[in-house]
Amino acid sequence: MTSDYVTPTAAEAVDRCQIIFAHAWMVRTFVKHSEVVEDFPELMQIVRSVFDTCRALEPKVDQPLDYLTTLRKKIGKLRTATEQFGLDAPLASDHTNFRQAVISMNGCLDELETILKLFPPAAPPAMPANFRPGVASVNVVSVTDSPAVDESSAEMN
Repeated sequence: MTSDYVTPTAAEAVDRCQIIFAHAWMVRTFVKHSEVVEDFPELMQIVRSVFDTCRALEPKVDQPLDYLTTLRKKIGKLRTATEQFGLDAPLASDHTNFRQAVISMNGCLDELETILKLFPPAAPPAMPANFRPGVASVNVVSVTDSPAVDESSAEMN
């Protein structure tokens, strides 16, 4: 069985992320304007997290690789806020709107993480083969460089 799925380009991934964030923004708006927040201010964490992530990504929409890099940096805080929202929302209200908001945020997070898996971060540049860590410090020392001689100990010999 063959799959007809084609990996999206980075620009197509950004377009999809923007749709996902439109859904997250609606959850944000619902929670922010809910009267329940007055009694459960901890619900504002999801509001702040969605706002912060959206604002950080907004200027990078036309730079797909930068957008995905920034999303990768922000996804941890969004995940934490989404998980906490899943715990706090049922305590705040058992209303269908809150239950659906939790499902929606979990779905948004799952889709964003799936997209990020399609675009793994670039590997850091490799160190040249002739470099090794310095013995007494974290400085990098070239293998071809001779170590400095301590003149006081050299005079004793």
